[in-house]
Amino acid sequence: MQNKKDVLTTGQVAHICNVAPRTVTKWFDSGQLKGYRIPGSRDRRIPACELVRFMKIHDMPTDAIEIGKMRILLIDTDSELSQTLPQGLTQQRNFEVYTASNSFDAGLIAQKSLPHVILINLMAQNIDAWQVCKNTRANEDLISIKVVAIAEKLKDNEVSALINKGFDAVITDPTDIQAVIATIQEVTAIIY
Repeated sequence: MQNKKDVLTTGQVAHICNVAPRTVTKWFDSGQLKGYRIPGSRDRRIPACELVRFMKIHDMPTDAIEIGKMRILLIDTDSELSQTLPQGLTQQRNFEVYTASNSFDAGLIAQKSLPHVILINLMAQNIDAWQVCKNTRANEDLISIKVVAIAEKLKDNEVSALINKGFDAVITDPTDIQAVIATIQEVTAIIY
């Protein structure tokens, strides 16, 4: 289940956007504003990150939204990267970073913390990054999570192939903290 601040009702979205709830319903039903319906109900829920994305596309001010800390899950078996990247992210931004060194722990952490972004090193030993991406997309509670691959020194066509496979973005230089932060902000459309 999503955290309270991460999912909004149509009434809350209407209040934030200063429009009638019926307008939000039209945005949702037309597919412009992404979210989900409560099973057995006509009620709709909109993930906060999707609302921010929608508001930015339509040049609406986003300062009325309080989302809290950006939660990031780093999946990697490289102990050096598993220490330096979270440290860099928490020093540069107010991110909450979790780490996992295997798929089982990653699944448990993802279910418990509901990260906004999963960063996964494609070169990590004994971790099937594609399966992690596929499982995240298949789980209704995790579907709004952005999955970003970390793969150094790739060519443009290789990056495109990974995005076509389902990854939201690819980081080719994990030592460039500013570029990593820019990628996280780009895929989530949230400014922290």
